Amino acid sequence: MSIKKIVVIGPESTGKSTLSAALADALKTVWVPEYARGYLEQLGRPYEEHDLLVMARGQLQTEDELLPQANQYLICDTDLNVIKVWSENTYGHCHKEVLEQIAQRPYDLYLLTNIDIPWEDDPLREHASPELRHYFYNQYKDIVMNSGVPWGDISGDHEQRVAKALFSINQWLEG
Repeated sequence: MSIKKIVVIGPESTGKSTLSAALADALKTVWVPEYARGYLEQLGRPYEEHDLLVMARGQLQTEDELLPQANQYLICDTDLNVIKVWSENTYGHCHKEVLEQIAQRPYDLYLLTNIDIPWEDDPLREHASPELRHYFYNQYKDIVMNSGVPWGDISGDHEQRVAKALFSINQWLEG
């Protein structure tokens, strides 16, 4: 049986990491943390455009390293679409390698985290305004809607998000 890859995607400060960890726990599997966070925490300077490619490669490498440990599902806290959206917003374009990897690397289900929870300040987060939160949510919603991959819209408090995500997974499995 092949491992099913589930991506938790959405704007900053929408509970992606918390949901990813909770889903991995509920499904008795592993989750792939967002590589960019650890990378940026260690960077010691503002990120530059070339750092996005390093982060993209690191995300894929971590995913590949954790895949053998997965039990039926691999929960991914983001995918390279996050790098794409970030790059296009910040630099006006996205590196060809990132776009190629997005096209080549399939996922089975997207869980889109809504912006209905309060913003939590964090030195790595950049887009706190309600307008930008809506803008980025709509960017990710457009991506999942046009991906050809099943997806669920995840909202509510933590317990509701976990329940909705598990419901989306079960609905997807039932076809």
